[in-house]
Amino acid sequence: QVQLVESGGGLVQAGGSLRLSCAASGRTMRNYSMGWFRQAPGKEREFVAADSWAGIRTLYAESVKGRFTISRDNAKNTVYLQMNSLKPEDTAGYYCAASAAVFTSSPLQFGYWGQGTQVTVSS
Repeated sequence: QVQLVESGGGLVQAGGSLRLSCAASGRTMRNYSMGWFRQAPGKEREFVAADSWAGIRTLYAESVKGRFTISRDNAKNTVYLQMNSLKPEDTAGYYCAASAAVFTSSPLQFGYWGQGTQVTVSS
């Protein structure tokens, strides 16, 4: 079992920045790929970013490339999502996920999910 708790969401103006954190407990995340997904009201959950267990491979959705950065601190059992140049269309609930399977952007490979943290970007 892996428990994930996101934090760092909030309300920001367009062009601003936020850093989301995802703290893992129950088991260490050193051997897990970690991912971030988001879901806006009335829309399906979409992939945002993923980081391999060794932190040497990353994947990003085209919509966030160059603006968002995923990173991890295995010693703290925490993964981060640095979000810069935020846009109103980034508004969504953001969810952290963990996977012991292959490194992909597919939500099917992520078996553990947090409860989410809300990010709202005003124009």
